[in-house]
Amino acid sequence: MRIRVLGSAAGGGFPQWNCNCRNCDGLRKGSIKARSRTQSSIAVSADGESWILFNASPDIRQQLEAFPRMQPGRTVRDTAIAGVVLIDGHIDHTTGLLILREGAPLRIYCTDAVFEDLSTGHPILNVLHHFCGVRRTRIPVGRPSDFRVEDAPKLRLSAIPLASKPPPFSPHRNDPRPGDNIGIRVEDEETGAVLFYAPGLGSVGERVVQCMSESDCILVDGTFWSEDELLEEGIAGKRASEMGHLPQSGDHGMISVLRPFAHARRVLIHINNTNPILNEESEERSIVEAAGIEVAYDGMEITL
Repeated sequence: MRIRVLGSAAGGGFPQWNCNCRNCDGLRKGSIKARSRTQSSIAVSADGESWILFNASPDIRQQLEAFPRMQPGRTVRDTAIAGVVLIDGHIDHTTGLLILREGAPLRIYCTDAVFEDLSTGHPILNVLHHFCGVRRTRIPVGRPSDFRVEDAPKLRLSAIPLASKPPPFSPHRNDPRPGDNIGIRVEDEETGAVLFYAPGLGSVGERVVQCMSESDCILVDGTFWSEDELLEEGIAGKRASEMGHLPQSGDHGMISVLRPFAHARRVLIHINNTNPILNEESEERSIVEAAGIEVAYDGMEITL
């Protein structure tokens, strides 16, 4: 199985266009050792030819241009994207669909909850019907939860519902439903390799623990270092948990969660511009690396 990190940052990217926090200002001035990042998305393939796109960030055009395998050039209009799997309905993960509107109908895989939000509160799917059209396949969130992407038959996918709120524009913002946010287990049926991907992870239940224990690579939420990160930066009045994210630090943080799974390659993705681990010379980055955990970057490739 081949995994390409197209984008590794949280919403807004890094540096964020209007932000002058220590990280963004430091990157612009060259006073910290860090690299710029686009908004979170990955692509996965079993054969290196047909790729499943997980989320479509606003930076998708730039990300595809940086990855030539996505444009095999077999015909006048061509793509290696077999389908787009949406983890949630947030604008950071879906507005790139508008960039993909040229050509054949988009093959989109999403839960009923996400489909409803993208047809009502943020009706991007309705808009796309006037351009390329949409072929939507339902992702089941109960048991069984397996599904496949039509042109990537060697990969078996399973959805794991995560505790989270739907986007602010959702009619169900204050009435969360299973399927608002999911993690995905991807298994290569030829090699047996398993990936667990969950860029938005606010809490870790029994099923998530089971998926992590079975995985060869755990690619999970790295949004915040601390619970009060945005408060300390004077940026926002919300804590990490209130935004549906599990910070890395603390007795029950992501570092502690990942500690028992040293058998797997453990990688943090969806990293907010305020997170000190973006500074490669920071104490927080050294703590993460000492725990055997990697920090994703744009263009990172993982082979399982």
